[in-house]
Amino acid sequence: MAVNLQAGAASIDWTPSHSFHLAGYPHVERFSTGVNDPLLASALCIAQGTSTIALVSVDILFVTHAMARRIRSRLDTALGLPADHVLLAATHTHSGPMVTEHFPTPGKPTLPPSEPAIIQQCEDAVVRAVCDAHAAMVDAEAACVIADATGVGTNRRDPAGPHNPEAPLLVLRRADDQQPLAALTVCSMHPTVLHEDSTLISGDFPAFARQYLQKHGLGEQTPVLYFTGAAGNQSPRHVTQANTFDEARRLGEMLGQRLVQAMDNLTWQAQLPLTCQSTEITLPARSLPTPDEAAQRLTAAAAHLDELRRKRAPRAQVRTAEVDWFGAERTQAMVNAAAAGLLEAAIAERTPTEIQLITLGSWTFVAWPGEVFVEFALAVKAQHPEVHVITYANGENKGYMVTREAAEEGGYEASSALFANPDSGEMLVRATLEQLQSVEVGKGER
Repeated sequence: MAVNLQAGAASIDWTPSHSFHLAGYPHVERFSTGVNDPLLASALCIAQGTSTIALVSVDILFVTHAMARRIRSRLDTALGLPADHVLLAATHTHSGPMVTEHFPTPGKPTLPPSEPAIIQQCEDAVVRAVCDAHAAMVDAEAACVIADATGVGTNRRDPAGPHNPEAPLLVLRRADDQQPLAALTVCSMHPTVLHEDSTLISGDFPAFARQYLQKHGLGEQTPVLYFTGAAGNQSPRHVTQANTFDEARRLGEMLGQRLVQAMDNLTWQAQLPLTCQSTEITLPARSLPTPDEAAQRLTAAAAHLDELRRKRAPRAQVRTAEVDWFGAERTQAMVNAAAAGLLEAAIAERTPTEIQLITLGSWTFVAWPGEVFVEFALAVKAQHPEVHVITYANGENKGYMVTREAAEEGGYEASSALFANPDSGEMLVRATLEQLQSVEVGKGER
C-alpha cells in the first residue's frame, strides 16, 4: 500500500527590534528607522516514505557557508535531517541586516561590522521554523503549476536580453479537509525595487507577492516560501517609475495575481516521489588586474557616470553606469586585499560550492549559491525543462557568475566577482547536468 505524502510548514518573524545597518547598498550610511513588513524565516518539511526534506526561505541578503553548516548541524541533531536534505536560501532582500563580513572593503565607514547577535537570531529562527514545520506534518496532497512573471522586471543590462519568466508554484494542502498548508514559489528577479534612500525594514517586492498570495489564494496564516531564481542580471530597474514601496507593492501584487491565477490549474497528488542529493565543486579564483589597471578602470567608470549625469541620461542608464562604478571600486578593493594577503582566506571561506538537487515528483529544484546570470539556469532548463533553479542557497560566493560576454564587457557584475568568469558558471552548469543525468540513470535502474 502506497504511503501518503506528509507535509508541515511554519513561518517565524525574526525582525530585530533595534536599529541596524541595512545591507545591500554599501556607499551610504543606512540604518533602519522602522519596519514596513517583517523579516520572515519560512520552512516547509515534506516526507514521502522514509525520506524527509526541509526547505527554508529567509529574508536576508545572503546565507553564508558558515551559517548553512551551523543550521544544518543543529537540524541533524534535533531532527536527524542529513545536511543534503536541508535547502536553505536567502530571498536576497536589500532591506535587511548584513550577516557577512564586508570583504573586500572591511572598515569602510558606511559598512559597520555585522552583528553576531542578529546572525544568531536569524539562525535560531530558521531552526525553530524547521522544527515547528516538522512537528506539524500531516497527511497532505501537492500540486505544481507554472505562473508567468513577465513584467516584474527584465534583464538589467539589456531589457530585451535573456530572462526567465517562469515562476513555478508548489502548493500543499491537508489531505483530510483540503485546506491550504503551504506554498513555494521561485522568481528569477532581483528584489531591488527599494534603494539606498529607503530605511524601513522590508522583504521588498517578494513580501508583497507573498501577502497577495496569502490573502487571495491560500489564507493569511498559510506560510509561503519565496525563493529567488537565477537573477544575477535580472532587475526591476527598467520597469519601475520610482524606488518606492508603492512600486514594490505594484510589482509584488502583479506577481501575486499571476500566482493566484495559476492556481486554477492545480492537479493534486497524494504521493510524490522524493529524492535528495548534492555534490561539491571547487571554483577557480578570479585573475585580477594590476593595481594600475584597476585604478584606470575606476577612473574611466567614474568619468562615464559623470558624463551621463551631466547629459541627464535616462534613470536606468545612469543606474547601470553607477553600479559599474561600484564594480570598478570593488575590483580595486580586491587588488588591495590580494596585496595584503587577504584573498586566500576569503576564497577558502566560500569553498567548496554545493550543488543540491531535490526532486518532487516530476519537478526538480536545483540549489546554487551565489549570484548567477540567468543564462546558466536557462542552459540547464534547455535540457531539463522540469528543472527550476534556486540561488543564494546554502552559501555565499561573494560576487557574480557571469557569461563570457559580460566578463569581456567588464561591467558591475564581472568586476564584483571573487571567482573566475565565465568558468564558474560553466562549471556549475556542467556539474548540474552530470548530477541530473545520474538521477535519470538511477530512475531507470529502479
